[in-house]
Amino acid sequence: MATEGNELLRRVQDALKAVKHPQTGVDVVTAGRVQELTLDGAAVRFQFLLRGEDPGTLVREARRAVEAVEGVEKVKIDVKLPQAEGAGASAGRQPAGGGGPRRGGGLQPGSVPAPTPQADLRANMERVVAVSSGKGGVGKSTVAANLAAALAAEGHVVGLLDADIYGPDIPLLFGVKERPKVTGEKGREKIVPLEAHGVKLMSLGFLLEDEQPAIMRGPLVAGILKQFLEQVEWGRLDYLVVDMPPGTGDAQLSLVQTIELDGAIMVTTPQEVSTSDVRRAIRMFERVNTRVLGVVENMSGYECPGCGHHAAIFGEGGGAALAEDMQVPLLATVPLDMEVREAGDRGAPTALSAADSPAGSAFREAARRVVEQLEGALTPSG
Repeated sequence: MATEGNELLRRVQDALKAVKHPQTGVDVVTAGRVQELTLDGAAVRFQFLLRGEDPGTLVREARRAVEAVEGVEKVKIDVKLPQAEGAGASAGRQPAGGGGPRRGGGLQPGSVPAPTPQADLRANMERVVAVSSGKGGVGKSTVAANLAAALAAEGHVVGLLDADIYGPDIPLLFGVKERPKVTGEKGREKIVPLEAHGVKLMSLGFLLEDEQPAIMRGPLVAGILKQFLEQVEWGRLDYLVVDMPPGTGDAQLSLVQTIELDGAIMVTTPQEVSTSDVRRAIRMFERVNTRVLGVVENMSGYECPGCGHHAAIFGEGGGAALAEDMQVPLLATVPLDMEVREAGDRGAPTALSAADSPAGSAFREAARRVVEQLEGALTPSG
């Protein structure tokens, strides 16, 4: 048995040596990126030292290489993010040999613990997808709500988790105001999600009084997100869509550390102030080994219903340029449409209430493209 284990470990090392840095051409083992490689039966575990100059795809390539080795059943990677030059280096110290701060340094030491997703949370969830943005006010929650509704309309079993703790808009967007029930034995209680338009829903907004603010620090936000994943009776889901708060803060990092994501969808408006923030958010997801499924450009233009004049209120082509530059798909462009606002105010997602409108068609197209990426031709479960 020991001989078989040594042979498997050797083949894993050989597979990792085939993964080369695209800029230096040096493999990840020789470059010291792979550390503490261990084997427990058929489960492989190692640390990956991700430096500031490394592309975020490097970790995924290493994972795929190991997963392809015959005999490997499970792969666990602890990502170590960039450290300052020398442990305990002061914040103001420059790297040795450098003139000024290192470019591309990305996330800083201690800002992100290594992701350790809990596999058991995914037992009844086929796919988990985050909807995120670099800044607020771009219609991220509207996109998340319509994406979930469109997936449900295609026959998928869908849950929508509102992780936007400070601005929980999902109750309004789905027209739901009830408080969720609790089920289960004492000490093992679970919250039963509410349901509307075929989507299972959980939001802090269901638990707060009207106009009651959520005043809490980051650790508490992370705790609520963890509760919504662990202590909600989601049942079996084809898709769990997670509506994230804007930015790259505690909620995003807590999510990737708690549950393994199949991907993230980025929402932007065409204007540069939005696309520049989304670039940072994309880099953040890459650094924590999360696939970016693509970009949805919201509020892409307005067509006057009276005269038919098209006005690019927030600019033109920003989402397409962003997607091309970041090498991710442009999933859809959603026009600035008064129907979307009205549908959201009355709790009827446009993807359902006006499915054939330009905006409704765009939301449904985004959902179809997400399914194609994650499942190919796989059909919804019955």
